[in-house]
Amino acid sequence: MIKLNKNSLRAILTVVLFALATAAVISILPHEGKFKYEFQKGRPWSHEILIAPFDFPIYKGDNQLMSERAAVLKSFKPYFDYDSSTIGAIAQQASKSVSDYVGHKNQQQNFPFRLSSLRNINLSNAEQEALLNRLVVEGFKFVYGKGVVSISDASRFFANRKGDTPVVILHHDIAEETISGELFTPKMALEYLVKKLASSFFRTEDQSLAFVSEAGLERVIIPNVKFDEDKTAKVKSELLSSVSLSSGMVQAGERIVSKGDIVDANTYLILESLKHEYESRLGFSGQQYILLLGHSFLVGICMVILYLFLFHFRREILQSVRKMLFILLLVVAMVALSSWVLSTSTVSIYLIPFVVVPIFVRTFYDSRLALFIHLITIMLVGFQAPNSFEFVFINFVAGVVAIFSLTNAYRRGKLFVATGYVFLVYASIFFALNLLKEGNFRSIVWFDYVWFLGNAFLILVSYQLVYLFEKVFGFLSDTTLMELSDHNQELLRKLAEDAPGTFQHSLQVATLAEAAVFQIGGNPLLVRTGGLYHDIGKINNPIYFIENQVSDFNPHHNLEFEESAKIIVKHVADGVLLARKYKLPEQIIDFIRTHHGSSKVQYFYRLYRSKYPEGDLGPSFSYPGPRPMSKETAVLMMADAVEAASRSLKSVTAESIDELVESIVNFQQQEDQFAEADITFKDITTIKTVFKKKLLNIYHVRIVYPQ
Repeated sequence: MIKLNKNSLRAILTVVLFALATAAVISILPHEGKFKYEFQKGRPWSHEILIAPFDFPIYKGDNQLMSERAAVLKSFKPYFDYDSSTIGAIAQQASKSVSDYVGHKNQQQNFPFRLSSLRNINLSNAEQEALLNRLVVEGFKFVYGKGVVSISDASRFFANRKGDTPVVILHHDIAEETISGELFTPKMALEYLVKKLASSFFRTEDQSLAFVSEAGLERVIIPNVKFDEDKTAKVKSELLSSVSLSSGMVQAGERIVSKGDIVDANTYLILESLKHEYESRLGFSGQQYILLLGHSFLVGICMVILYLFLFHFRREILQSVRKMLFILLLVVAMVALSSWVLSTSTVSIYLIPFVVVPIFVRTFYDSRLALFIHLITIMLVGFQAPNSFEFVFINFVAGVVAIFSLTNAYRRGKLFVATGYVFLVYASIFFALNLLKEGNFRSIVWFDYVWFLGNAFLILVSYQLVYLFEKVFGFLSDTTLMELSDHNQELLRKLAEDAPGTFQHSLQVATLAEAAVFQIGGNPLLVRTGGLYHDIGKINNPIYFIENQVSDFNPHHNLEFEESAKIIVKHVADGVLLARKYKLPEQIIDFIRTHHGSSKVQYFYRLYRSKYPEGDLGPSFSYPGPRPMSKETAVLMMADAVEAASRSLKSVTAESIDELVESIVNFQQQEDQFAEADITFKDITTIKTVFKKKLLNIYHVRIVYPQ
């Protein structure tokens, strides 16, 4: 059996992940051919003369179709179902309500009505009841004969109208056109009944309303005309389908355009129609395997380029499954979202916030990687996007602007500023392209800019996923680093209280390292946070470290050199345990683990050698490592050693600081402490210069004021 080592397994997993991502993109992309000519409205035709290869219809443009469909829908009427079976039941229930009311009044000896409230004072009690009952039933039959609609349907279809909205009422599948003014709502039906009784029975509407309310007649009124959603949708669909998608035909062999001809509006429609027919026929002509092969080559080339870029410039991503998975999932997700939006044909592809790809990558990595991933993504989407060149160009510029404007993303308002810039880029480039195509302002569809507003809104919303990505993939954003570097964090407060000297040392180290990393192009915020936490292991035994000793007592005087060295070395392991206890990110723990590399505890090592020149050292005087593996951890190692040694200088001068920095950093280089970090000799020279300048500022000599 063949045993694979860790590197071999990682290489196999990398190949599998890239293969799966490639297969996913290929399956998502539409399996249709591509028109072999590129063209733009208002620009000369740069290819050879184009002859129609087959008969095809000239499809109308989107604007023309929208206007024609809007014109058709102007005459469209909603459909309502009329329920005639309710009239008898409603009239019977209304009559019963009147009888119950009269019976109740008779028991209280309040009937007949006061003569002052009646129009005809010569009626007997029985005649009053009969007339009242008849008027109520007649009123309900009239109202329900016209039709009563619900408040919700009325507000939905007849709001802000004057009663002239045309509608279609279905009486047992027999359609009858009418207007909304002929229908009643429950409130209008009640008002009609009050007026009818006031005109024929009571003297005033107030007396009529009191009777209607006391008799509970408003509870009798229920709608008998209901909106028929299925029928309405069916008729609307039939109307829209009656609008022809084409406006003429082009015969096979007919000349479409010659080289050098300007592609005007009419020619553009013909070319778009030919492109549509060509791609459709090629996609369904039994050559699917050839189209699939072509897609596979194109997508495969993009994925290979992505792999080569990571291999040469960001190899640490290939060594982490989570980091690889994040980038590949981001690319595949955007391709899938684009494919879905294009298949729906309801929204524009410019609604999709493609710039979130470089924004997300820039949040966790550098600008160069963010731009490259963005390019790969929009090129893959460009295989299916209409007007591919325009799509790639506009999204490329928007992505570049997003990357440049989103530095220091942890600052409030920075994201809003970047989003505003992205919107302006989209709008201005789209405006310029429209002017090139149309040649005038009248033909510009201003509604298209709504998609860019939606795009900007989605950028702001999507950015909230950064927190989720941090937790799922183990990343570290600038916002989280700002939170961790707050001195009010529990662990940093504990360090300041239990080991105040170490805390001050950590502040100085963080300042030195941040300044140096800023100059050589690393992550200043990351190294600053790592510097604050790198010595937290000293919390367990603060008195054993000289910066925390406030008196002449030194506990090391009572210990052997090996034992003292073990206590000093142990602060690295203690720091890692404390960091895990307080759930610090792995990227910060790396600074704790590597800030001494595999070096020795030089002070006790030299004392031991001086006393026991031939003694067996063993592992007691060496730190366990590992050595720094990044630019930031290497800089912190230098800053830690230089800052600690600078405190022992008896005379602080430019010469003494220069000698100190050179000797310490050169000694670390000689011990190969930076062999695994991506740092150059030029970087180290720059770092030394920054350290010297900073230390001179820290230890500068103040002017002696006169007494």
